[in-house]
Amino acid sequence: MRKFLVIILTFILVACAAPKKCCAQNFKKYFKFATFYGGLNGGTSISDVDVFSVSNGLETKTIKTPYDYNLALGIRKIARFGYENKAQTFYDGTENSWSDNASIGKVSGLEFLFEIDYKRQQGDKYVDQNHFIRFVEDKYIIKGEYLEDGFADIKYFEMSERYRYKVNDKLSFNAGLVQRLSEPYGYDPLEEWLLTNGDIHYTYLALQEGYNVDVAASEYFSPNGELVATSAEVWEEVVIPTVLSNYTERKRNELDLIIQHSVVVGFDYYHYTKTFWTHAWANLMPYHLDTDGEFSYHKYNDGQWFDYSGGLIFGTKLNKNLGIFIEGKGNKYWNRSWYDFKIGANYIIF
Repeated sequence: MRKFLVIILTFILVACAAPKKCCAQNFKKYFKFATFYGGLNGGTSISDVDVFSVSNGLETKTIKTPYDYNLALGIRKIARFGYENKAQTFYDGTENSWSDNASIGKVSGLEFLFEIDYKRQQGDKYVDQNHFIRFVEDKYIIKGEYLEDGFADIKYFEMSERYRYKVNDKLSFNAGLVQRLSEPYGYDPLEEWLLTNGDIHYTYLALQEGYNVDVAASEYFSPNGELVATSAEVWEEVVIPTVLSNYTERKRNELDLIIQHSVVVGFDYYHYTKTFWTHAWANLMPYHLDTDGEFSYHKYNDGQWFDYSGGLIFGTKLNKNLGIFIEGKGNKYWNRSWYDFKIGANYIIF
């Protein structure tokens, strides 16, 4: 509920930061040409795997992975760039428009995206969210964003206010301030359990978490009394990794979110013709305010660091038969990286 309220508040702040002529418009006009969409996609996951054991005679166990699915719900109002073609009749949530990550859009004014994806992939369930609102004019950019990426294990809320300098209709530079709200990345809950040789007091940690150990009988019990292992090998290789994972997740979730204030500089470049196009953007945060808090990332990083994001979409038709393309985007925040890219060629035979 708190995340939802933050998103709604951001929408109000960004919308009201627009010129008064925009705020005076009918609220309905904010959603003109916007698209609400929902889609459920699914498919077969990895095939069944047979696991064999000879510890008590030959035993065979089949591990089955349930089907993959993706339930996407969202609303978007983003003008398409010249190189983007809406080949599908409907939005179904599988679209991957990397240009959405650029600082500015195809047109000036208010644009937004709200999307949440409930996923199961290879048996693992997680939620991805991507929400943003941006207002772009010739002299300034205001943007609010909330991102949650389950695979990259990254989650943050970001607000930025930037001055924009247009060199021409293709190239512009920007600079300003960014505020990011996130968990204290860099914090390691297991650090207090480390020994001088790098090992962990994992048995003491498990006992603190409610597990019980009968060394004489080689029996290991979960907090609810269930027998989870009958040998030290199973205890160390199967149970302990689960204990460490659950402990780490719980300790991270117990901490309050922290706010990071940073300076940001960036640029956007867009050129398009029917046979050649380039769209590039980049953002760099070279300086971050040190609040000297207990969980400040400055302490984990031993000083300042660089956070950045950017993207490149390039395509050209060398002749009427051959065309090549390069597309990609990447982020690095708090030394966590996530990125996508593709490169290829098309040759049409006449």
